[in-house]
Amino acid sequence: QLQASGGGLVQAGGSLRLSCATSGRTFNNNAMGWFRQVPGKERAIVAAISWPGRATYYANSVKGRFTISRNNVKNTVDLQMNSLEPEDTAVYYCAARRNSVPAMSRSEYDYWGQGTKVTVSS
Repeated sequence: QLQASGGGLVQAGGSLRLSCATSGRTFNNNAMGWFRQVPGKERAIVAAISWPGRATYYANSVKGRFTISRNNVKNTVDLQMNSLEPEDTAVYYCAARRNSVPAMSRSEYDYWGQGTKVTVSS
């Protein structure tokens, strides 16, 4: 129901745009989030956005560099990533929760897409 795309290999300082598309249902009234995970570590919040999109949240490590947005007509949620750093290398996941208010914890999200890998070279 959620499909993430847009990952790839980029040099430090570069940009990538991740997109999460929904299928089979809309995610009206659902807050959405982007998480990332590196081997051996917990999946962590990157950014989240409310329904219909007035409120956003960012992890401190990405503030000022990443922007989350949603298109409620196309049922997509994007993550624009600028000034990428090697520390941003991870598998990125999009998620939705049964609540219009964004949450920071992985356990508060109910639907998950498959991940898309982002590799930032130094």
